[in-house]
Amino acid sequence: RRACYLDLFREKVGGDFFDDPFCRRRAAELRISTDGKPPEKIANDLFEECVEGTLLEPTFVLDYPVPICPLAKTKPDDSKVAERFELFVAGMELANAFTELNDPHDQEARFRAHVASKDEESPSQVDVDYVQALEVGMPPAGGLGIGIDRLTMLLTGENSIREVVLFPLLREEK
Repeated sequence: RRACYLDLFREKVGGDFFDDPFCRRRAAELRISTDGKPPEKIANDLFEECVEGTLLEPTFVLDYPVPICPLAKTKPDDSKVAERFELFVAGMELANAFTELNDPHDQEARFRAHVASKDEESPSQVDVDYVQALEVGMPPAGGLGIGIDRLTMLLTGENSIREVVLFPLLREEK
């Protein structure tokens, strides 16, 4: 199955990803913290809460909103949407892929926006080395990331990633 992020958001959350007042009200209803979070983080938290767990059959979620895809190229026909997809199976993300942004000016602007958002999950400074590499002709990159740990969770029926992680330091002591 293939489904667009914004369509799933509208269907399961009940509003528009880019409507900050709506997202804040909906997050409050669901007891999702909004303190100090930028609008795109609140909206994505709603997606994670209301949508991801419903994606039981293998589903490619396409066309993510640009504000949550700082490294992905914008779709030529829609400036709000990035060329990105994630594969979900049994309510969890198994893979993430996108067309890497290779415009240094656009990349720097997105980095600056993420730093300005003061989101604790965002970098605290612009990666000037990366922007400079784009300016001097770093070749386009892309790819697909499939988490072997999540695939193992799916195959073994585990609900916690800690149960399949190979590194014992990340497991709880019993």
